[in-house]
Amino acid sequence: MIRTATPDDIPLIHTLVRELAEYEKAPQEAKATQEQLREALFGERPAAYAHIAADDVTGEAVGFALWFLNFSTWRGVHGIYLEDLYVRPRARGGGHGKALLRELARICVERGYERLEWSVLNWNRPAIDFYESLGARPQDEWTVYRLTDGALAELGGGES
Repeated sequence: MIRTATPDDIPLIHTLVRELAEYEKAPQEAKATQEQLREALFGERPAAYAHIAADDVTGEAVGFALWFLNFSTWRGVHGIYLEDLYVRPRARGGGHGKALLRELARICVERGYERLEWSVLNWNRPAIDFYESLGARPQDEWTVYRLTDGALAELGGGES
């Protein structure tokens, strides 16, 4: 079962984000607070959206997808960028990840969005195999760049 997240899900989403960070071997990078997540997802101007995957029998939350809109100047329409997709280890193989991606693909089709994109760590072979089994293909010609911390502050606060 996939459902749209509600403000009551913020503690759960926060926990799942931290579990994902542990899985990705970067727990120190997961700095978002519950308050920040609440503002991003349910504030006056939401910047992101989330869906929860629940076990069909017990109703227990077993995963989530957190996403936001991007825009393609080449296609002239929005798309979805999937920031996080996580299913708890004990629930993997139960179709929850596929159901979350299916829901995001359905939103894309319904709204006329032409892309559903995300990043995956190059060592995460189970995720890569799963994504490719759905027809997703890596965009090898692109390299992700990121500015954070001191470099971001220097560029953003420095003189031109």
